[in-house]
Amino acid sequence: MPYCNVGDYQTGADAITNKGIRIFYRTYGGGPIKVFMIIGLAATHDSWNPQIEGLVGSVKGKPNDVVDDRGGDNDNGKGIEVCAIDNRGVGRSSIPAKRSEYTTTIMAKDAIAVMDHLGWKKAHVFGHSMGGMIASKLAALFPERLMSLALLNVTGGGYECLPKLDRQTLSIAVRFLRAKTPEQRAAVDLDTHYTQEYLKECIGDETRRAVLYREYVKAISSSGMQSNHGFDGQIHACWTHKISRTDIEMIRNEGFLISVIHGRYDVIAQVSHARRLAKKLYPYAKMVELHGGHLVSHERTKEVNEALLELIKAAENKTSPHDWTNLSEKSTGFWSMNFSSGYKSEGGIAETIRRIVLYIFSIFVLAFECIRRVPRRIRPVRVGTGFT
Repeated sequence: MPYCNVGDYQTGADAITNKGIRIFYRTYGGGPIKVFMIIGLAATHDSWNPQIEGLVGSVKGKPNDVVDDRGGDNDNGKGIEVCAIDNRGVGRSSIPAKRSEYTTTIMAKDAIAVMDHLGWKKAHVFGHSMGGMIASKLAALFPERLMSLALLNVTGGGYECLPKLDRQTLSIAVRFLRAKTPEQRAAVDLDTHYTQEYLKECIGDETRRAVLYREYVKAISSSGMQSNHGFDGQIHACWTHKISRTDIEMIRNEGFLISVIHGRYDVIAQVSHARRLAKKLYPYAKMVELHGGHLVSHERTKEVNEALLELIKAAENKTSPHDWTNLSEKSTGFWSMNFSSGYKSEGGIAETIRRIVLYIFSIFVLAFECIRRVPRRIRPVRVGTGFT
C-alpha cells in the first residue's frame, strides 16, 4: 500500500517528532500537471472521488497502485495526476495519541512530506473544510511549492469553526452528540452536509435523502469508528488554526491564483468567513459561491469541477491576477477585520456585536468541551465525507 514515512523527508526536531508517522495516499491519472488534495475532519481521501473523476476522466476512483498501466484509461488527455491523502488521525494514516501532535502546521508539513516522497516540486493544492485550513497553512509556509490554491468551504479556524447559531444547527449539534448507531449518525450527517432542498429531490421513486441515507449507513457500518485520539486531535487542529497577517502576506507575495469555493447554505462553515478570507487575498482570489451546503463538492459536483479546472487552466496559462479575480478593489481592504472598519460599513454594528457574541460563545463551548472530557465520551463514527 502507498505510504509516506513523514520523518524520512524532514530534518531536525520535525524528523525526530514524526519518526514512525505514516501518511496514506493514493494517486490517480498521469501527466505533468500535479494536483494535491487535502480533505476535512473525520474524512478519508476517497471523499474527493467526484473531483478525482472530474479531473482525470473515467478512472472511477481507481488509483494508480491498482492499475497496471498508468496511461490509457487512467489519463483524461489533459495530463493531470492527482494525489489525495488520509490526514493523520483518520483512515489508514498514523493516529498520534497526543492532541499537541495535531495542528494545521504539522499537517501541512505532512502534506509537503508526501509531495517530496512523490518527487513533486510544485502542485495545485486543493483543500476542503479542515483540509482548506491545512492547505492555507501549507501555502503560507511553503508558498514556492504551489501552482494554485483552491479552498472549499473553509474558515479561518478558531471561533469561525462555530456553526451559525439557529434552531437548525443547534438541533444538528445535539443529534450529533447523541448519535450512537450508524443509522443515527447517517441521518445527522445528511442534514450537516447538504441543503434540505437537495435532499428532497426525487431520484426515480425515492427522495435523494433516502438514497443517500442507505449509502451513508453502509459506509459508516463498513468503515467503523474514528478513534478518540484522531477525532480529538483533528478538532484541536481546527480550534487552534489561525491565518495571521504574516501568513496572508506570504501567500500574496508568491502571486499564485486562488479560488475560494463555498456553498451559500453551509451550516458548518459560514460563507461570510470565506468571503472575508477571499477579500484578504485580493487580487489573487476569486470567490465562487454555489447553491449548496457544506459538502458542496458532492452537491454541486459539475460546478465545482468546472471551477477547479478553470483554476488549473488559468494558473498554467499564467493569467494575470487582475484578469482572474471577481472581487472589487474598493471593497477589499487588505486587513478589514478590525472593529472600526466594521462600524463604518452598512450593518457594521450588528456584525461587530455578532462577532463578540460568537467569541463569548466559543469560550463557553471550549469550557464545556473540557468538562465533557471527565466522563467517557461517545466515540464519533468515521465517515467518508468531511464534517468540517
